[in-house]
Amino acid sequence: MGILYVVATPIGNLNDITLRALEILKNVSFIACEDTRQTIKLLNHYEIKKKLVAYHKFNENERSKYIIQKLIEGEDVALVSDAGTPCVSDPGYILVKEARENNIDVYGVPGASASITSLSISGLDTKQFSFIGFLPVDNTKFNQEIEKIKNSKINTFIIYESPKRLVKLIGKLKDIFSMSIIFIASDLTKIHERSFYGEIEEVYNKIKEDPKIERGEYVIILEKKEEEKSLIDTSYSIEAKLVETMKENNCNLKDAIKILNEKDKELKKNDIYNASLNLKNMFEK
Repeated sequence: MGILYVVATPIGNLNDITLRALEILKNVSFIACEDTRQTIKLLNHYEIKKKLVAYHKFNENERSKYIIQKLIEGEDVALVSDAGTPCVSDPGYILVKEARENNIDVYGVPGASASITSLSISGLDTKQFSFIGFLPVDNTKFNQEIEKIKNSKINTFIIYESPKRLVKLIGKLKDIFSMSIIFIASDLTKIHERSFYGEIEEVYNKIKEDPKIERGEYVIILEKKEEEKSLIDTSYSIEAKLVETMKENNCNLKDAIKILNEKDKELKKNDIYNASLNLKNMFEK
């Protein structure tokens, strides 16, 4: 039985790779990579010649079966993404899961990570944080994720965004979390590394006028303020949550009560029921 190595690769500067990672890339049977054109640049830089097998979000299911078979036959395989650590907003989960289910050893080879690098230099609260990744483009799903952030007891959130949608996203976050502090980073470890820090409205005003803002990939660190959290908690009533649930799920009040009971464990069932009675009284008048 072979070994699957999940190998972190540089997020920009090619020197940000460990000696162990280089040794493993040299000695495995082949490398499963997100984009062969990107991985070959790294291998050429370190004069490593190795067979590459494309493994990306469009062929994960099919290619995982092939890789698992090779591992069962005794071949060692390295899994890499274009940059950073595989499986974190990158392909890899399906392969690792199937390897575990087939009792194949999986070893992590740590290294660069855009999310942790950004968090470490953000100046924001790092005691507890939540990794969100890319927020949904669909409005309904986007609003559902925002509700989770609003209601979370955690204050610091890591979000990814593409350059074309960055300004629009920060504008939305500004309207929802108007008191928050935000840190935005792009092109980490590269020559043109950039970052923005400050109150969200101030940062938003900077980036919307920046002619170079649609370049690079972005990591956003959002820190909610305590006074903002309590404002959200008190102003967003259970009645409003029931109405929002009916709209989002296209359902009646009875079904909305059931959904909210399952979704929001911090709310008491009795309070949700009383709120539903208030809504009925409002509609009957």
